[in-house]
Amino acid sequence: MAVLATALVPATLPILTLVDVARGRRRLPLARLNLFGIWWCWIEVIGLLSALLLWAVGRAEDADPHYRLMAWWAGALMWGMGTALGRRPEVQGLDGLATGRAIVLSRHASLADSLLSAWSIATTARLRPRYVLKRELLWDPCLDVVGLRIPNHFLARALDDNSAELDALRALATGLGERDVVVIFAEGTRANPVKRARALERIAERSPDRAARMSALRHLLPPRPAGSVTLVEADPTNDLVSAWHVGFEGMDTFGGIISVLSTGVPAFRFVVTRHDRGSVPSGAGFADWLDTRWLEMDAEVDDALRQENADE
Repeated sequence: MAVLATALVPATLPILTLVDVARGRRRLPLARLNLFGIWWCWIEVIGLLSALLLWAVGRAEDADPHYRLMAWWAGALMWGMGTALGRRPEVQGLDGLATGRAIVLSRHASLADSLLSAWSIATTARLRPRYVLKRELLWDPCLDVVGLRIPNHFLARALDDNSAELDALRALATGLGERDVVVIFAEGTRANPVKRARALERIAERSPDRAARMSALRHLLPPRPAGSVTLVEADPTNDLVSAWHVGFEGMDTFGGIISVLSTGVPAFRFVVTRHDRGSVPSGAGFADWLDTRWLEMDAEVDDALRQENADE
């Protein structure tokens, strides 16, 4: 794909540019997205060749070089994304990632924000993240190879019996070192208004009070507590880190990406807050604590988006 797409640039780039111009898209979103796709393909090629070299020298089970490879991969992709979007990302509250032994509870809004979190945690903070991701992401070649050589868990979300999945999460959060964190997208899927309405309807069937409280959400989805509770209960010494971001709103589909690229991308950043484990309730109180954090993050996202619109 990398070779073919590169070879076809002299033909595809003018055609996509003409399509953008014909549709009045002065920012040329199709052309820019095509170039980023080619960049992604070559990063995957380099990543796979690097993984092959590590295997050839007998280091396929050595986590350290694979984490360095992951940090390079995320950094290179984020550079390409920043170039395509015309913006550079930033991390706020980086001191919250000064050390590991923590569970990172992050919002999920787009196809790209998992990459933003990897860049923030692995490339910028130099930590070793263990991700909880959906199994479909194993279609990405580097995630399929490198992602399975370091501690991650790729969830099968359609299982009727998820006991094995929860056992895997407990193992993931046990014995974290000073540079290790576990990252989970607590909402379980990318947020949009339709999914938010459906989630609130399902919650209302079981807990009308919680549904009423979480109806204040404007940008995030209500968190699904099962996975987060399992991670938190696995080791009572791990801190919690809540994480939100802005800049990827509306980019949860291909059409949404084209729309955002057409109109201009706001500043995008990753914001983290660390919570000492002693301040986090255990047992049934954790779910309420998680809901409160989510409502706070939603308000912070709303403030950030309002400020961005005011600055424009």
